Amino acid sequence: MKKNLLILAVLTFLSTLPSFSQHFRDSKYYNPATDRLDYSQRYHSSSYGPWTYFGLRIGPSFSSVSSDDPVLDGGSSRTGLNLGAFVGFELSSSTPIYLETGLTYTEKGGKSGSGGDKVTYSLNYLEVPVVVKYIYDIDSDFSIQPFAGGYIACGVGGRIKDYGLRKSYSSFGKDIPDYPRFQRFDGGLKFGCGLGYDVFYADLAVEIGLSNISNDIFDSTQNLAFSINFGVDF
Repeated sequence: MKKNLLILAVLTFLSTLPSFSQHFRDSKYYNPATDRLDYSQRYHSSSYGPWTYFGLRIGPSFSSVSSDDPVLDGGSSRTGLNLGAFVGFELSSSTPIYLETGLTYTEKGGKSGSGGDKVTYSLNYLEVPVVVKYIYDIDSDFSIQPFAGGYIACGVGGRIKDYGLRKSYSSFGKDIPDYPRFQRFDGGLKFGCGLGYDVFYADLAVEIGLSNISNDIFDSTQNLAFSINFGVDF
């Protein structure tokens, strides 16, 4: 009985090979020159139409805040985390230009003063970047990917620590009325350059805030952040 089942399983597997071979060659990654799946061609148009790629990235960010309010003017940078998922859409079949967007959790903030006058604050956002990216292939494995565009973000958490008052309160809330805090909405410019090797990806990005994130309309306050990200595109 077991022998018959084994033979049946082998025959069933062999019967699926022609179908598998056909699907293998129908893949959008199929390279007819090598008769293999070639993921290095994932950024180029094919008979399947415009290309789309997906990415997962993580890395550190180094941010500061420039403000007219001396309490919020962070001359020292703060190190945080970037974590996000991205998708890119081909804009032209003749030129490797893509529109890339996604959703990122990013930690920004800054520090001001020293000693008893020190104030630190964390600003954690959910962010949607929208950039135009040019993907230039150096060879079948390496690519350089400069990009430029913008971002919008909504504050989802963070704390302000005032060492002089010995108090800690929400960066976006109203824990202490009439005390400096931040608006939740942020938006600005984003640009940088990425490097791809096969499915692996790394980039250096700069974000320049254009929105006034101060809760006081008479003070101008903006974010500035640099980030280094690592991940995969597929």
